Amino acid sequence: MKKINLYLMTLVVLLFSTGCQKDTPASATTTPVIMTSPEIVAFLDDLFLEELRESPQSMTYLGMRERYDEWNDISDTARNKNLDMTKQHLAKVMAIDLSNANASVKLSVEMFIQQANQQIEGDQWRYHSYPVSQMRGVHSMIPSFLINQHLIADKEEAQAYIERITNSATLLEQVVEQLKIRQQKGIVAPKFVFPLVMASIDNILKGAPFSQGPDSTIFADFKAKVAKLELSEADKNNLTLAASVALQDSLSPGYQNLLSVLRKLEAEATNDHGVWKFPNGEAFYNFALQRTTTTDLTAEQIHTKGLYEVARIQGEMLEIMQAVGFEGDLQAFFDFMRNDPRFYFPDTPEGKQAYLDQATQLINDMNTRLDELFITKPKADLVVKAVEPFREASAGQAFYQRPAPDGSRPGTYFANLYKMGDMSKYNMEALAYHEGIPGHHMQISIAQELKNIPKFRLFGGYTVFSEGWGLYSESVPKEIGMYADPYSDFGRLSGELYRACRLVVDTGIHAKKWSREKALDYMNSNVPHSTNYNVRQIERYIVMPSQATAYKIGMLKIQELRAHAEASLGQRFDIRQFHDVVLKDGSVSLPILEDNVNTWISESKI
Repeated sequence: MKKINLYLMTLVVLLFSTGCQKDTPASATTTPVIMTSPEIVAFLDDLFLEELRESPQSMTYLGMRERYDEWNDISDTARNKNLDMTKQHLAKVMAIDLSNANASVKLSVEMFIQQANQQIEGDQWRYHSYPVSQMRGVHSMIPSFLINQHLIADKEEAQAYIERITNSATLLEQVVEQLKIRQQKGIVAPKFVFPLVMASIDNILKGAPFSQGPDSTIFADFKAKVAKLELSEADKNNLTLAASVALQDSLSPGYQNLLSVLRKLEAEATNDHGVWKFPNGEAFYNFALQRTTTTDLTAEQIHTKGLYEVARIQGEMLEIMQAVGFEGDLQAFFDFMRNDPRFYFPDTPEGKQAYLDQATQLINDMNTRLDELFITKPKADLVVKAVEPFREASAGQAFYQRPAPDGSRPGTYFANLYKMGDMSKYNMEALAYHEGIPGHHMQISIAQELKNIPKFRLFGGYTVFSEGWGLYSESVPKEIGMYADPYSDFGRLSGELYRACRLVVDTGIHAKKWSREKALDYMNSNVPHSTNYNVRQIERYIVMPSQATAYKIGMLKIQELRAHAEASLGQRFDIRQFHDVVLKDGSVSLPILEDNVNTWISESKI
């Protein structure tokens, strides 16, 4: 799968990003190709489209209807083909003469080269991942994709939906093949993963047409979409029947085959949780950290940063505890915040709707204050939704889905309301800012709406930038009077504390060989979240090595650059201009972000 497609598919495999690789030199026999800046942008867009056409799913994510009945090919043959394409594209881009290019285009070429180099270097680790886990994988992607991405506007698109159901059998067989390859290499998910994955598959196959009861999640979605079409009842009935047959004859056998393989893998799985257990696991984790953070920080340095930040944030929490008049130590305050009913909505349909309504209101209120902090604002709409029932048991607490570029689909903040005891009222404000405005929706929508830059930059990205911005965005509203409730401010700190603990725990598990239990004990001792929530988070870090380090490392860099700008510019510092500088080039690596800020500082002094 290509680097661009990885980001678009909501973190299916490894995210590309780094400023640390050395550029591959162009061949000595290559004749430089002279182009103007617009010609270079057009050329890079041609390369992007060539890659995009290899991914039917990515085309759908971008609102395109080509290959609308197909899934991505995830076989090794397809991956080899895509890797060859990356190498060919890199050679072509390396041959461009940049003497006539403007600064923006030079940056685009630099980013393309860095990302291509990392894609090539990272291929040595192509099997160092879990194709199926409780967090992600084709098994949960299929229903999520059909429900959230595959729109049906006419009969042909309904038939394409049915074809995708039918073709899911091939896709699931490819997943099985990838699992077997890793099994031969000793790369098998920890034992706890398998019951969670198998339970999610059982949920997908629950209900009609697989069994008695209400419609299954995919069948219900298809019928609802078809019901809105201006077709005869006979056509609607025929389409519904065809979907039912495809679900029973193709999708169900594909999942049953996958379940059979998962049961066998579960029998040989161990309770070793870190990637240190992989072949050459230490080198892989170092690469993963470099890829995720776009820095040369070692696991030990990241671990130490985490310990320092945990202590600092807990100090600020003590101040809030004293301000609200709580008597006791911080652990007692954590217990109070975890268990007092006033901080939670009821675990009922009404309670869940109340959460969604209040989260929407928080975002709407913040939207009216954006002019105080920003010059450029997003055009795309944002909606708040609950995570769908079929995946809520294993999904994260909250996440964001980008809007379609053509406006056919808004940006979406998904809140996981599976257990309302994990979604406190005091943490709601920070979550809304992180996932919505001024967080992911603002950053990603603005990037998607940038003009005169190549499409690979509009739709690609760096986790450390996007998640660093999201975490930074939790704190910025406090500067304009948000978090008026001290308990909500405690929620903001608890979110930041969690991201600091991630630095400790992720490196602990994957570099220091911590057990799942030791990591859980650390979390339970240092954060106010429930044990159930901590379990799910620890299990996330286990199957997604290094990803959790992006948040705090990115936030720290943005804060560091802001402090540097404030000190350098004094009265000339404008927070609105600073935020524009951070967001103006879309998602970039931290070294590029630092260069951008330093250039702005120098120009502002003139």
